[in-house]
Amino acid sequence: MSRRPSLLLIRHAPSTATRQFLFPSDEPLDDAGRRAAKTLAGHLHSDAASTSPALRCRQTATLAGFPDAEVDPDLAELDFGRWAGRDPHEIGREFPAELEGWYADPNTAPHGGETLDALGERLARALERLRDREGTTAVFTHGGPIKLAILQALQAPMSSMWRVDVAPCSLTELHARPHGGWTLVRTNVRLPTHAVVSSTSRAAP
Repeated sequence: MSRRPSLLLIRHAPSTATRQFLFPSDEPLDDAGRRAAKTLAGHLHSDAASTSPALRCRQTATLAGFPDAEVDPDLAELDFGRWAGRDPHEIGREFPAELEGWYADPNTAPHGGETLDALGERLARALERLRDREGTTAVFTHGGPIKLAILQALQAPMSSMWRVDVAPCSLTELHARPHGGWTLVRTNVRLPTHAVVSSTSRAAP
């Protein structure tokens, strides 16, 4: 009997940008982040794995025991353009209207990078491809894509994104619904505090 697709979405372990609350670029994990990623090993039970192409995600996947995770560009974090690597508070002081407009309108990109709507579209493509996999897939990605995956599962508006917390090394679990879409099973589970085995018995009808 086939097993309904389910996803274990794992936010990458901390990097220097994560700890300083900067808009990320393609920085590696720091020493503490590498130690945190290693603690995930043995706690994620899945049939396959995918990862964002970002270095910090690939490092997290490898240290968590998935060195052969498939790289999927659609799982990448938002392209922050000129804001990458910078402090949002600093940007807010220099460009208050641009930052406020970006938070308010998901179809704007004052930083010259990618819009939140564009991120949502490519994430939807990734989720649709992952529906074709039987069983559980561990997905190593970023806060932005995981937040949007939650919103898409709940059919919530984009404005709700700023009300969702996704911690480094945390897990969000989704189960595929039979006729399209996903069910949110649990979110922001701090690893490896809790056992992380896909809760297939709780899949929605």
